[in-house]
Order: sequence, then C-alpha cells, then structure tokens
Amino acid sequence: MVGQSSTLAALKKSTVARYIQLASLFRQRIEVGTWPVGLQIPTVEELSRECGVATMTIRQALSILEGEGLIERFRAKGTFVRQRPARDLWCQVQTDWSGMLIARDNAQIEILSDDRDVSLPVKEERIGTPAPGYRHLRRRHTRDGEAFLLADVYVSERIAPLISEAEYSQKTALRLVADLKGVEITDATQILTIDSADLVTSDLLNIALSQPVARVERVAVDSTGEIILVADGIYRGDKVRIDFKLK
Repeated sequence: MVGQSSTLAALKKSTVARYIQLASLFRQRIEVGTWPVGLQIPTVEELSRECGVATMTIRQALSILEGEGLIERFRAKGTFVRQRPARDLWCQVQTDWSGMLIARDNAQIEILSDDRDVSLPVKEERIGTPAPGYRHLRRRHTRDGEAFLLADVYVSERIAPLISEAEYSQKTALRLVADLKGVEITDATQILTIDSADLVTSDLLNIALSQPVARVERVAVDSTGEIILVADGIYRGDKVRIDFKLK
C-alpha cells in the first residue's frame, strides 16, 4: 500500500484544506484515465478508508467535482465519471519578443480597476529603476465569455498619457509601450513561476481554490534605464500552454 501511504503523507504535509486536496487528486485520476468516463468510482466509505479522512471530507471533495460536471451521483446506484476535465489549451504564452506582442484570437480585455500614481511593488531582482509613480490597471482577459488571464499592469506615469484610453482595453501589456513613438525599449525580461490560485484569483478566474496557475511577470525598460512597464499575469493552468524553442 505504498500509494496509499504516500497519499496520506502528502495530505498531512499540505496546509490546503483536505477536501480541496482530495478534489484535486480525484480530478487528476479522471484526467489521466485512472477513473475513465463511465466508471463507477469507489464508494465514499472506500475513499474515506483509502485517504484516511472522514466521510464528510470525501463528500465535500466529490461535491466540487460534481459541480464541475465531472461526476454524477445516483441514489442507490453510486457515483460515475461523467466527463474528463476540459483541456482546451488555446492560450499560448510566447517566449520570444515578437510572440509576446501578439494578442489572443477573439480575446476581450476588461478593466477591473484603474489607479493613478501608485508605487511599483518591490521586487529586488527586477531589472531597471522604478519610476516615481505608475498607472496601475487590473485587467481580466476572456474568450467566449471564459476568463483565462488576470493581469496587474503598471505603466510609468511619464508615458501613460501617451497611450490612448481605448488602447488600455485593446492591447496586450507589452504592445502598450512597444508601439509608442519616441520610446525605445532597451531591455525586457519575462519570468515564469508555477503557483496555485488564491481566493481572489479563484473568484476572478472562476476556478477552484488552489488550482494550478502560471504566473508570468514581464518587465520593459527604456533607454533612460527606467522601468516603464510591469505586467504581472496569472494564467489558468488548464487553459495555457508554454512552448520553448530550443534550436
């Protein structure tokens, strides 16, 4: 029972609520085919013994999957796998400069908040020198009504007036500054980290708490050495693909 013992150990180590951990575990079993579509999964009591948790915790986990349409429960018959999680990977994070300027097909940008003259969040390893103040926009990107990216965009107040109001809800973050006449971007970086959705992210992207997300920070510096743009984006893990060209 090595698998069972390792599962129990992992559950105990994590600070995430048990039922959320178990929902992720069961979702993965469906995704990889351990629990294929049409299968009657183990009973609540059997899963309770396997995972070493109360039956109520199992029911909470299964309720999440039922809400996602992955399983269906029938009285006196059991619980069956209805469908696999959607893996429509239509959002691609580019790793080259030209690719990062391309907008996603049929994507809409919604501005959730817009604040002026704010300070850039401190991050020691970031290139360039921070500007005295930034215009900070929180934007949500959707396609066909489904959110896939939540982004905090910081534009130096020195150049923010050079960008039309319409462009803030139409252009990708880097395109906002790349298209400006008289502004030369001399350095730019992109940093990718894997994270999990917190309460705010799960709500705004309509995903489960602690679901995997890809956090991508992009920074652009102009010829004066000033950081003119920082875009901190959070992509849904089930909607993003990241390709790296090696040769």
